[in-house]
Amino acid sequence: MFTGTGTALVTPFRRDGSLDEPTLGALIERQIDAGIDFLVPCGTTGESPTLTHEEHLRVCQIAVELAKGRVPVLAGAGGYHTAEVIALAQKLAAIGVDGILSVTPYYNKPTQEGLFQHYKAIAEAVRLPIVVYSVQGRTGVNVEPATVRRLAAIENIVGIKEASGNISQMAAILNVVPEDFIVLSGDDAITLPLIALGGRGVISVVSNEIPRDMARLTRLALDGDFPAARQIHRRVHPLMEVNFVESNPMPVKAAMAQMGLLEPVWRLPLVAPKAENEARIRAVLESLELLHTAELPYAAAHAAA
Repeated sequence: MFTGTGTALVTPFRRDGSLDEPTLGALIERQIDAGIDFLVPCGTTGESPTLTHEEHLRVCQIAVELAKGRVPVLAGAGGYHTAEVIALAQKLAAIGVDGILSVTPYYNKPTQEGLFQHYKAIAEAVRLPIVVYSVQGRTGVNVEPATVRRLAAIENIVGIKEASGNISQMAAILNVVPEDFIVLSGDDAITLPLIALGGRGVISVVSNEIPRDMARLTRLALDGDFPAARQIHRRVHPLMEVNFVESNPMPVKAAMAQMGLLEPVWRLPLVAPKAENEARIRAVLESLELLHTAELPYAAAHAAA
């Protein structure tokens, strides 16, 4: 179900900081029309730590309603309090999401046994498919290959979003998990090498800006056409890089604002990128002919609403 390109959706806000539902709907339709394989609302890219509980559920509900079975919805539900994660995941299950993406507990830095017991408890309480999200650079804890192997033996833990940046670790995971366990890249630029090792796709940031290109790149690689996939990768790699010139999702939302897709609004403690980085983002967009080319700019979404 969660193979190919899944877009880690940004969450659009209005100038007053409130959730911008019309623009969110337009962005979701743009993703589906472009051929992405699944939607991932309320992850880190969606500024989930700044969303209220009600907003988190509302964003996922909109994704479910608009997807209408056309693509699966893998909703974010993670954190350092296992019971709270379970409660949120159960509410997401009730609104009809197809799976849960659960980032490792952050800040409290559990042991590998603690990680196993955390995910085991979630899996026992929520029968939806669960994708573990390992991103040590943000959470301070790594899910080691031996732990992934143990988690893969739990029936409804179906995959991992691997964002360690460590290709050797990704290879080690692929060597110890069952063939049907889904290993996804958490970094756009590592999608091709991971697929070459046996990975199944990516949960992507750059597909917020270029969903059609990223979906095609991933499908070509999964089909074994690496020369064609490399051509796309080489063309769009500067955009993958500039999306992380500052902390995600500050650059990607700045780029999408320049493309006319949303208002340039973040919730504190995130702020707009520095002026020199805004200029770098603009230069990359110009080189790819992406400025003001959005199919569904936020202004049109609001007019329709």
